[in-house]
Amino acid sequence: RTVAARSVCAQALATAPSPKVLLTREAGKNDKLLQALTRKGFTCIELPLIEHTDGPDRVQLPELLRGAAGSYDWVTITSPEAAAVFLEGWRQAGKPEVRVAVVGGGTGEVLLQGGVTPAYVPSKALGKVMGSELPRVEGGSGRVLYPASTKASTDLQDSLVAAGFEVHRINTYNTSSVKSVPEAQLREALSADVVTYGSPSAVKAWVALAGLELANAKVNACIGSTSARACASAGITAHVCYPEAPGIEGWVEAVERGCREMQLALPAA
Repeated sequence: RTVAARSVCAQALATAPSPKVLLTREAGKNDKLLQALTRKGFTCIELPLIEHTDGPDRVQLPELLRGAAGSYDWVTITSPEAAAVFLEGWRQAGKPEVRVAVVGGGTGEVLLQGGVTPAYVPSKALGKVMGSELPRVEGGSGRVLYPASTKASTDLQDSLVAAGFEVHRINTYNTSSVKSVPEAQLREALSADVVTYGSPSAVKAWVALAGLELANAKVNACIGSTSARACASAGITAHVCYPEAPGIEGWVEAVERGCREMQLALPAA
């Protein structure tokens, strides 16, 4: 009887529909995660929960980049959105020569597609790791320009200062939660088994829309530890998974790990 019961249980898991995964990044920014999850056999739903606007220091960026070669040893870029804003300012500045260090392969790809080749990528896609590993430029100024999100943590600048660099941080963009979403889209989103978060703003937006009880009933898959900490701060304490180093591959693994923890049937890719 036990063997038969196990067999029936296994059969039921095998025929269960694949978990539905909610993608919450800004419109047009979910493609890589969508493709990676779809290849694995997951069903994906998109509901952008964040939007980007110019930060208070955005207007300074082109002028600072024009003089970057003589003023800064490095320009540090820590996210795909920061890379997109940097490229815009770089073009406005006349595409000057700059030495750029990036956190993460995805950020580097955005720069490469825009015509800038990163000169340095740290061993792990973490700001604090880049700060501790960033090479000194012989005969350089020891100064670093850090165009960042208004909401970005101080991990990178703190580790750079600890390593002896002088950091000039400018807040070039802001990430905010969307204020409202279409009711039909929200209903579909609420049916997801897994919610993915690429930023603390997405966490706040989802809690505001879904409520804590429902949020804690889902798999909560974060791109990295910053979003995971935002989950804890917001009151999401159940089924929170994230990779050690941010990135699409680790994010997908966090989705899979969360599904296993909640005993959701993983799709057969």
